[in-house]
Amino acid sequence: MKALVITGPHQAEVQDVEAPVAAPGEVVVDVKRAGICGTDMELFTGEMAYYETRHTSFPVRIGHEWMGVVSQIGDGVDAAWLGARVTGDTMLGCGECRRCLQGLQHVCEFRGELGIRDGRPGALAEQVAVPVTSLHRLPDTVDDATGAMVEPGGNAFRSVEAAGLKPGDRCLVLGPGTIGLLCGLFAKAAGAEVHLLGRSERSLAFARTIGFEHVWTEETLPDLPWDAVIEASNAQHLPAKAVDLVEPGKRVVYVGLAGTPSLVDTRDLALKDVSAVGILSASPGLAGTITSYASGAVDPRPLIADTLTLADLPAILAGERPAGSGAGPKFHVSIGE
Repeated sequence: MKALVITGPHQAEVQDVEAPVAAPGEVVVDVKRAGICGTDMELFTGEMAYYETRHTSFPVRIGHEWMGVVSQIGDGVDAAWLGARVTGDTMLGCGECRRCLQGLQHVCEFRGELGIRDGRPGALAEQVAVPVTSLHRLPDTVDDATGAMVEPGGNAFRSVEAAGLKPGDRCLVLGPGTIGLLCGLFAKAAGAEVHLLGRSERSLAFARTIGFEHVWTEETLPDLPWDAVIEASNAQHLPAKAVDLVEPGKRVVYVGLAGTPSLVDTRDLALKDVSAVGILSASPGLAGTITSYASGAVDPRPLIADTLTLADLPAILAGERPAGSGAGPKFHVSIGE
């Protein structure tokens, strides 16, 4: 089958690789749609921290935002999964440790991460093998494009859930990238007044086109009481600024990661009685995201700039933007459609 392979820093190509076979407890999925994200870009450039910690090494086959149709099942898997439209979890815990047994497989010390860590090939390929326990069925009201947005949506869903928003609350999202915009959409669906803060006029202008009225830079941000601040950027200084901005007694949520350490003064957290929550994974939010998408409460499709082929991906990873692509931050690949 065809698969995208990153062979070294800034080197990627589509290769013919051995097709997967469903092991016991696993299924093989014919991939229909898959997306690329910031983690994939870091894997391409060689800047991903997992290279230094030796959780990942070249060559690596990326792809953890996907949907498809189950075409093979391994021993012990219910035949009812055959033909099902599905997406799946990225974080694959060992299933035996204390964290996994508590439902925290996404922070399992021994976890694999599909297309990222542990050598498990990702979904930017014609087929992908995954444990059946990681699957989530997609209802007919969630089309293929939306289905491939469930994984990034799960991170945003959990971030908004952690913010504890109530209807009428005012929420500030720092960073209008894919996750930040999705956080804004979920916060709006929760009844909050949503404000976005960013740097690039292109990203801010795009946010306005999808219905965000309150869009600011650091220089223009109004002095308002913020009931929650969701930090979804990669800026080193914004985690501390989030604590400065949020109202006493309220919540700051950290879902963005800077390339270098971000310093937060815990005295500020304590003296303002602020709750700070970190979000690593979409895992506990996948089901809720699918429900929100299926109901129409949140529609992530406007974020998709273009849908390409596997052969187009090396150029996209290298930073090229095809002529005619939309202004959104997300690129999708159509594989089996």
